[in-house]
Amino acid sequence: MDIPGKVVVITGASSGIGMATARRAAALGAQVAVVARSADVLNTLTAELNEQGATAVAFTADLRDPAQARHAITAAAERFGRIDVLINNAGQSAVGHVADVDLDAFRQIVELNVFGPVAAMQAAIPFMRANGGGVIVNVSSSVAKMQILGLGAYAATKAAISKLSATARDELEPENIRVLTFYPGQTATAFGHNALGSQQARQGLRGSLSGQPDAPELVAERLLAGIASETPEFSMHDQPSEMSKS
Repeated sequence: MDIPGKVVVITGASSGIGMATARRAAALGAQVAVVARSADVLNTLTAELNEQGATAVAFTADLRDPAQARHAITAAAERFGRIDVLINNAGQSAVGHVADVDLDAFRQIVELNVFGPVAAMQAAIPFMRANGGGVIVNVSSSVAKMQILGLGAYAATKAAISKLSATARDELEPENIRVLTFYPGQTATAFGHNALGSQQARQGLRGSLSGQPDAPELVAERLLAGIASETPEFSMHDQPSEMSKS
């Protein structure tokens, strides 16, 4: 799907990949709706984009609450009259070994990383059906296919959304709604700082990660390239020119 002129809804747009994707999509000519908990940050972002000649609106929601997620997506659809692309990007990690990970923290990230995207999809799908189709991108993570000590809970949520995406892809394909899964790698964001868990566990996580993280802007470019080619599953290592539809 070509981005120019489309209505693109992005969750988790107050920082990192979400914010970079909102800026890039707006620069390409999309009408952008951004969703997150941080109202002040979202308002600053939309003011920036609108000053540059884009059309951008903000909707505040805690995506751990399905009712808030549905309300935000519905409000975006009503504001623009449709939704062409939904990018489920909001997410958070909980750090800790399986033997002692905090179960309340685990529950919170399940609510945000799994229930939040599903609630957003359920709100967006009726509008996409009415419009003859659309694209949904669920942002998973490369850790969904890895075993990293201390990240089992987070990896489990990302593996769950990957499987849900694959199933929804087959279910919605006859209705011209394409469900894509994106697997970014380590990205230069506040991911580790914002992770739930003890300070000791978070410090241990930083020590276990290696390599140079990707800039959010580069990740946003790859995400939008995947949408343009409608690649069912893609990662930072895929070359956009080599992406194929299925």
